[in-house]
Amino acid sequence: MPDPLPRLRLGEVEIIALVGGRLRLDGGAMFGVVPRVLWERVAPPDERNRIQMRSTPLLVRAAGRQIIVDLGLGDKYDARFRDRYAIEPAPLPDLLRLAGSHAGEVDTVICTHLHWDHAGGATWRDATGRLHPTFPRADYLVQRREWHDALHPTERNHASYRPDDFRPLAEAGRLTLIDGPTVVAPGLTTVHLGGHTAALQGALIQTAAGSLLALNDLVPTAAHLPYPFVMGYDLYPLDTLARRKELLPRAAAEDWLVAFVHDPAITFARLAIEAGRPVLRDA
Repeated sequence: MPDPLPRLRLGEVEIIALVGGRLRLDGGAMFGVVPRVLWERVAPPDERNRIQMRSTPLLVRAAGRQIIVDLGLGDKYDARFRDRYAIEPAPLPDLLRLAGSHAGEVDTVICTHLHWDHAGGATWRDATGRLHPTFPRADYLVQRREWHDALHPTERNHASYRPDDFRPLAEAGRLTLIDGPTVVAPGLTTVHLGGHTAALQGALIQTAAGSLLALNDLVPTAAHLPYPFVMGYDLYPLDTLARRKELLPRAAAEDWLVAFVHDPAITFARLAIEAGRPVLRDA
């Protein structure tokens, strides 16, 4: 049976995309002010105006460490919630087994932010209803500002945060709050992305053999590469635009790989800038 998980190697660093979980979100919300006649060409909606998406955490093996970047959907949703977002969960422990690992071997988790479609996999519920961290030995790294915002949501973003995903991390003593870019392992650093949430973070892997930037919700799918294609979910859309104009040309110029967390088909790609616009060079 062929390996279903996309993998790549940059020198001594191995990156495995834990693909499996799927969901659908409203296409209008996913493309903000862009008219449907434009975005439906690259992301065809279903009869409920939802576009197909994946949820793709990354497993990074580096210097004897096993690190998870982003946490995916998890499996704690009732039937109504599953139907609303067409959720097809793929539990992280199952995906880790496909990668030849298990949850107890993971020592660090980079929580990009705490929205349910990125932090749902942080915890699991046992038969008694008690919640546990999915990775019992891992330190979960969360930006301090993101933690504050998750605990104090507004009317604008409260539906994005589900406390069962993240409060148990603090209760179990697995939460580590960080401030700004942080070196996680040799060659692996968190990167401030912003825009979607104030403290949205990604991960940058830099080795002598090449680099990879996990774009997370700064550019959730390859269809979002055009600068104006900014999600309606973004709290700070002008920050999204500015950060894209900073990072995407750099990724193209320095031949970085990029990783898309939500694209339904493309996980890793390289970019080019054509007529001042970012485009896929290869995927």
